[in-house]
Amino acid sequence: MKKNILFVMPSLSAGGAEKSLINLLTLIDYKKYKVDLYLFNNSGLFINSIPSEVNVIESSECRKVFSTQLFKSILYYMKKGQVRLVFNRIIFSFKNRLISTIALSEQYTWKNQRLSFNFTDKNYDIAIGYLEKTSIYFVVDNVRANKRIGWIHTDYSNSGMNPKFDYPYFELLDEIVTVSEECANALEEKFITLKEKIKVIQNIVSPGAIKELAAKDLESEIVFEEGKINIVSVARLSMEKGVDIAINTCKILTEKGFNINWFVLGEGKERKRLESLINIHGLTDNFKLLGTVENPYPFIRNADIYVQPSRYEGKSIAIDEAKILLKPIVVTNFVTATEQIKSGVNGLISEMNPEGLSRKIEILIKNENYRNRLISNLSKEKLGTEAEIQKLYKLM
Repeated sequence: MKKNILFVMPSLSAGGAEKSLINLLTLIDYKKYKVDLYLFNNSGLFINSIPSEVNVIESSECRKVFSTQLFKSILYYMKKGQVRLVFNRIIFSFKNRLISTIALSEQYTWKNQRLSFNFTDKNYDIAIGYLEKTSIYFVVDNVRANKRIGWIHTDYSNSGMNPKFDYPYFELLDEIVTVSEECANALEEKFITLKEKIKVIQNIVSPGAIKELAAKDLESEIVFEEGKINIVSVARLSMEKGVDIAINTCKILTEKGFNINWFVLGEGKERKRLESLINIHGLTDNFKLLGTVENPYPFIRNADIYVQPSRYEGKSIAIDEAKILLKPIVVTNFVTATEQIKSGVNGLISEMNPEGLSRKIEILIKNENYRNRLISNLSKEKLGTEAEIQKLYKLM
């Protein structure tokens, strides 16, 4: 008899956790498992990539309205006679304005959101909150399951989350999964008494699928010009991804006379600030924010250098993908960087500032033999992580 599995995710927007979930779902043995996927918002770049065997559960109208404008949602709940939801929607809006930190806001508004979710009484063998915060809270508070698993895709020590809020939820989980040893260490430090629950399952990456997608044509009119140094970064436009560091790095390199084309694939709330920085530095012809791209792999394949300028990462799927496509790589020295890059062997690790990053990029620009040595070393690595799904089967 098949086991009933539920995955919970806010949406399938363009992010590492979302891509990781899609990769996992493509590998699950559907002869043994019946899988439901509950999305708070049935949207995102990877919606069309969900395997046909997965049953997607959409949020109710009640939930969808909660996410709309304050006045519209209040009017809807008043017409329905849902007084408690009127009150919670107002408090939700008030807290979001009062709490400046996004992570804390998502934590502290959860109990106000909770009532807007109408969910089935179905009992699952395993329920998995596949992203930190609301996905996990939902699995604990709103789902009937014999076993509950929470997935943390970030370095908790740099996440901005309050462990005191998370502790009672984590205590009710049977397993806490994270994506790297460094992330596990960060969790163990914050949740000492829950150490036995913490497990590491790396993000699933398939070399065959990536190489196949990389062989396709570029999905835009962007041209990788000969005679220019074409750099690619896959990064959400948010503070933790360090795109501002990349812009300032590009400024240093162009002032030194290097002809740079730097493409960033990703979208986010920092776009206006980053566009302003690009304009201030006069880099509109050199530094381009391309937004979300369904297939980023042809961009990586065509790049001369791949750069990850992040302030912190859980474990970067994009770096693993760039390694599979044999790109010379430069990353900043975020906590988990050394789990993926051995500096001088399969890439370079720089200081987390524009001066340090520009120096490492300059080394690769000037030294073709160095670039080729990094590429040669990457070609000898075993880079696929499909076998990681066996660890999940053991937990299930």
